[in-house]
Amino acid sequence: MPPAIARPFALSVALAVLAALAIQLLHPFIAQVRFPPDQGYNWYLWKRPDPDIWSRATAWGGYLAHQAFIWGLIWWAQTNRDRLRDRTTMHPLNWVALGGTAFFATLHALQTALFYDGLAQDVPVMYSQGSVVLVLVLVLLIEAPRRGLFFGAGKSWFAATRPFLIRSHGYYFAWAVTFTYWYHPMEATWGHIWGFFYTFLLFIQASFIFTRVHTNRWWTFVLEGTVLVHGVIVAVVGGQDFWPMFAFGFAALIVVTQMHGLGLSRRARWILGLAITAATLVVYADRGWTRLEEVARIPLIDYLLVSLIGGIILIFARRRA
Repeated sequence: MPPAIARPFALSVALAVLAALAIQLLHPFIAQVRFPPDQGYNWYLWKRPDPDIWSRATAWGGYLAHQAFIWGLIWWAQTNRDRLRDRTTMHPLNWVALGGTAFFATLHALQTALFYDGLAQDVPVMYSQGSVVLVLVLVLLIEAPRRGLFFGAGKSWFAATRPFLIRSHGYYFAWAVTFTYWYHPMEATWGHIWGFFYTFLLFIQASFIFTRVHTNRWWTFVLEGTVLVHGVIVAVVGGQDFWPMFAFGFAALIVVTQMHGLGLSRRARWILGLAITAATLVVYADRGWTRLEEVARIPLIDYLLVSLIGGIILIFARRRA
C-alpha cells in the first residue's frame, strides 16, 4: 500500500478504535434510561420508553443528513471519476469523507447523550439486520469472478452481474451502513461498542473510494470476517446460547468462499479449513450433534440469496442486451 494512503488509513483505523472505546464515556449520561419490557421476537430493547418529537427529530434528522452527505460524495465521485484516476494517493474527496465520518460520529454521540433514541423507535429490528445481511451477499456476488463461490469454483457463474454491481453497489452499501448506524443509540454495552467499531470501519472503507485501500483484498476480507466477531459478541453479551451459529456459520463462509481470494497456498488453505472444522467438531461434541445444523443456516441463506439476486440481475441484463 503506497505510503500516501497507508498513513491516513492506519490513523483512521486507530481513531476508529478510540472512538468506539470512547462510547463508554456516554454511560453516565444514559444510565437513567429505563427500557420497556422485552416483547419477544423482532423487539429491540435499547430505545427510550418516552419518545417525543425531539428524540425522533434528532435521530431521523441526523440519519437523513448523514445519508445525503455520503450519497452526495458517491454521486460526485462517479460524476468526476476522471479526476480520481490515481489510486495511489489521497484525493480531497477522501479527506472530506473522513472528516464527515468524524463529524457524524460526534453528532451521534451527542444525540445519544441528550436524547437517547435511534431509528429503532420507529423501524423493526429485522430491517437493520436484513440490510447488513444483504451487503454481505452482494459482496459475495461482486467478488465471485475473482475468488469463486465454492472452493474457488463458480467464477463465471455470475460474472455478468459484476459491471452492474460495481456501478451501483455504493449507493446501497452507503444506505445499509448509515441506516444501521443511526438505528442504534450509542449504548455502552460491548455488543454495541463492537457494532459501532464495525460501522466505523465500513465508513472508512467508503471514505477511501478510488484508492487502493478500497480494493485491497486483505482489508476487504477483514471487513467481511469482522461480522463473525460481531455476531458472537452480541450473542454472548445478550446471554444467547446460539453464538456457535454465528461463529461457525460465518467461519464456513471463510472456508468455502472468502479465503480463496487471498492468494494463500493450498497448504495454508487446508490448514485453515481443517482448523475451523476441528473447532466446530469440538464445540458440537459438547453442544450436541443434533444442533450441528445451526452451522449451515447462515451459509445456506447467503448462497440462496446469491443465487436469487444474481439470477434476477442476469435476467434483466440479458433483456437489456
